[in-house]
Amino acid sequence: MDQIVTVGRRKTSKARIFLVKGSGSITVNKKKLEDYFGREVAQMVVKQPLETVQMSEGVDIKATVSGGGSFGQAGAIRLGIARALVKYDENFKSPLKKEGFLTRDSRKVER
Repeated sequence: MDQIVTVGRRKTSKARIFLVKGSGSITVNKKKLEDYFGREVAQMVVKQPLETVQMSEGVDIKATVSGGGSFGQAGAIRLGIARALVKYDENFKSPLKKEGFLTRDSRKVER
């Protein structure tokens, strides 16, 4: 399997996700997930799609993310990971869709 590349967006954040077979490491902007997102809630948001389909150990994820705040970035990464998992295995689509991870949250701050 080659690497799978997807994009996720949330508010003003954009994330590119690179998914390859591996041991379960997640890096965001060349830092470990725990170092990039200090708050545990943001780390949980990023891991949700992987835990839903029990793939936390099977794939490595590299994410590059820009714009917005930490939770917007976490949401963008979550959407990108969910899309990458569907590309990886079509059978993951229904559980991920049921949890709402494949739907882009289009809400933005209005002035």
